[in-house]
Amino acid sequence: MVAKAVARVLDKAVEGRRLTPQEGLLLLAECDDLTALGQAADAVTRRLHPEPWRTYNIDRNINYTNICSATCDFCAFYRRLNDADAYVIEREELYRKIEETVALGGDQILLQGGFHPKLPLSWYEELLRDIKSRFPQVNIHGFSPAEIWHFTKVFKLPVREVLVRLKEAGLGSLPGGGAEILVDRVRRQITRGKCMSQQWLEVCRQWHQLGGRGTATMMFAHVETLADRIEHLEQIRRLQDETGGFTAFICWTFQPENTQMSHIPKAGAHEYLKTQAVARLYLDNVPNIQSSWVTQGLKVGQLALFYGANDMGSLMIEENVVSAAGTVYHLTLEQIQDAIRQAGYQPRRRNVFYELIDDPPRQSAPAVAAGP
Repeated sequence: MVAKAVARVLDKAVEGRRLTPQEGLLLLAECDDLTALGQAADAVTRRLHPEPWRTYNIDRNINYTNICSATCDFCAFYRRLNDADAYVIEREELYRKIEETVALGGDQILLQGGFHPKLPLSWYEELLRDIKSRFPQVNIHGFSPAEIWHFTKVFKLPVREVLVRLKEAGLGSLPGGGAEILVDRVRRQITRGKCMSQQWLEVCRQWHQLGGRGTATMMFAHVETLADRIEHLEQIRRLQDETGGFTAFICWTFQPENTQMSHIPKAGAHEYLKTQAVARLYLDNVPNIQSSWVTQGLKVGQLALFYGANDMGSLMIEENVVSAAGTVYHLTLEQIQDAIRQAGYQPRRRNVFYELIDDPPRQSAPAVAAGP
């Protein structure tokens, strides 16, 4: 009976009908056939993206500070204000990092940091203006919703005013960091001094209402239940119904090394692929799913293209937060492109808005490989 119920849900998703939370949970909890789940997710991906290519982008993670007033048990990156290795990036170092990114073909930086308790809003505005004056072609994908909510508390300003000022200073798009699991019970268990679920969503809502776009994320396989994962996806889907502002969804497994949650066993590829596939089936209104090769490695990251992903994510010239927790996967541009080709697609470079920014390939695409 369970197998028949699962098959009905998979068929429903493939046909383009919306899954209920109960059906999403059924897939996570009861679908033991990873191949069937992958085939369904791949069918949905091909319906949404029938083009013969899969995409990637070139950007760099720049963490402008590691100083953070919040306490996240899952984070190995943050430092307190007076720690010996605490830092706020020097402008010349920032410019050097962006120059290197541009030289490699990058058109974007991912600018995020900890919750610094003392920097004024004018510091962030000047930072954005300085970057845009020197690198007008570079999109600043910056300041997670969790950071924005921190700004509202420190500066005692409404969310919209903070967002408007940052947008006018040069903020181009909003990354989905700080979401973890959008269930308050889970958030209270793993973090202190950070926004709750509705606050994270409200920042995204107001950014979207201002015409802004951004990504949504989920870090899973720690203390949450399977039902919590579905609740997270439901929150994202509801807001997307309202605003349409999310360009993509990215999920990854918790990396426990060097954190206060290091006792939690690290989830493997099966859990990652299963959860991503369910996300593709559930998030019928989010157009793109990114592979998380940064946490999963090249082979699983490539396999994710058959489990709901239509994008290999970023070359990610630099990454500090996840790597602080022990994950050290690095790929070259050629490896990313080859992974897409080996999966049977043409590699195409895009920007954060999923607009293609490379020259179209001269040769026709190879036959698309069979799914999982």
